[in-house]
Amino acid sequence: MMKANILLLGLIAALAVILGGSMIAARRSWPKHLQELLLSLGAGFILALVFLKLIPVSFDAIGEAAAFALLLGFATIHFFEHTVVTHLHFGEETHTEIMVSHSAALSTMVGLSIHAFFDGLTISVGLQYDFHLGVLIFIAVLLHKFPEGLTVGSIMMASGFRRRTIVLTAVAIGVATLVGAGSALLVEHVSSWMAGAAFAFSAGTVVYVGASDLIPEINKSESRIPPLLVFAGMLLFAASDWLLETVLR
Repeated sequence: MMKANILLLGLIAALAVILGGSMIAARRSWPKHLQELLLSLGAGFILALVFLKLIPVSFDAIGEAAAFALLLGFATIHFFEHTVVTHLHFGEETHTEIMVSHSAALSTMVGLSIHAFFDGLTISVGLQYDFHLGVLIFIAVLLHKFPEGLTVGSIMMASGFRRRTIVLTAVAIGVATLVGAGSALLVEHVSSWMAGAAFAFSAGTVVYVGASDLIPEINKSESRIPPLLVFAGMLLFAASDWLLETVLR
């Protein structure tokens, strides 16, 4: 039953990316303010999840080794985004200088696929280790999957790729999420050490994505609403945490 739940939630997260990319392919444009609002809520939620749940749990599980795993996760995303991947930011308005480059768009797809794999992996480990925490991780992932699909779709569209290629790109990122979720199922038992290391590593990757990619783009908005919605995302996390604790008690 648990395996079925993990695969189902992984599939839902994957479909959210595919939906975002497909909508870009279908319309050629999408309201910029909607993407900003979704990114803001997602950024606030995932940062609250990291600092209030993932980091404390990881230190409880593996002690000071969590600090190394946290740094390793942060460094891994930085390495792929700025060394292996030539350029990656969120928000279609920031891609004017690279949209004509097929290689830059493909590099973006690679970077997002790597991030998506760890999204799925963390959902799976979280659900197996602590169902409450796993659901919170799933919500955090889901909140940024749809705008992630919009982002990669807009980049691929402006880079001159065909609509079919845009949809296939979104599907590839979705599959990476599902593969990440399924990979943790290969382990018969998720130990405290494995969960702690996975949470710490994931926390590092999410801090990078949230603080280095999402927040700077949100703060560039001409409206004050998106930056304020970051706090709404944090409050949404608190409300979700309380609700789940009440229901599962």
